[in-house]
Amino acid sequence: MLRRAYFFLTVATLFWGGNTVVGKLAVGHVSPMVLNFSRWTIALLIISAISVPQLKKDWPKLRSNWLLMLAFGAIGYTAFNGALYTALKYTSAVNGAIAQGGIPVLIFILNFLLFRIPVSFVQIVGFAISFIGVAMTVSRGDINVLLSLSLNFGDALLLVAVVAYAVYTIALRWRPAIHWKSMMAGSALGASISAIPLVVWEEASGHMILPDLIGWGIIAYAALLPSLISQVFYIMGVEDIGANRAGLFINLVPVFGTLLSLSLLGEALQPLHLIALALVLGGIAIAERGKPKPAT
Repeated sequence: MLRRAYFFLTVATLFWGGNTVVGKLAVGHVSPMVLNFSRWTIALLIISAISVPQLKKDWPKLRSNWLLMLAFGAIGYTAFNGALYTALKYTSAVNGAIAQGGIPVLIFILNFLLFRIPVSFVQIVGFAISFIGVAMTVSRGDINVLLSLSLNFGDALLLVAVVAYAVYTIALRWRPAIHWKSMMAGSALGASISAIPLVVWEEASGHMILPDLIGWGIIAYAALLPSLISQVFYIMGVEDIGANRAGLFINLVPVFGTLLSLSLLGEALQPLHLIALALVLGGIAIAERGKPKPAT
């Protein structure tokens, strides 16, 4: 189960890291809210098409938990992505990456405050080491980059995004006992419906950009991998090892994003990137070894 969870969570964060890259490439080819709505609508159509027998089987539980399913999609998918995409119009990518590194610690805090889920000192040390790796990645090892960060409206939106995904992660504890296909279909439906008002707002504000050929390619990637595969794998990872431990893997997102950016842009891999990756992975490993022992 542990190996399966580690695989699921690593692949999920790899595709999310790629989503950061295509998000940058989307500028001028498709506007953020159109991208968000399109990716979840396509993901919904795909998962529904391959899940008809399972949806019929799980329909009684889906119907009795319909509000929860819609909330999963609205909070974890649309609120997070909508706030993140909009925030990056006002703030730097460095701020965005640092903010996402705060999701795991917020999960720890909320789980302790709400459910008294224990956190060990070793886990805290592991988180700190992992976060240092995130900071090294996004600052490229220059402390002055971190010291010169300024806060603005975009950073407030980043806080909304971080809270949304942390709440979504810990709320998965109430996930109904249904197949992952049904879970994904219900959440994707919630994401699609809740994204409609944002598209309307974007069009009314004059910022809508309908996708061109490159834009459709970006939408296809976002729908298939970050939206569909990553979310399913993340749900399974949380189910296997819990929200606290699964959430720590989110620190891999900016590292993978940086490494993929280097690959696609043809830039040289620096020792700093390898050190940062080692710190993130090492921090996760330390936190895993230091997880509180179950009560007997």
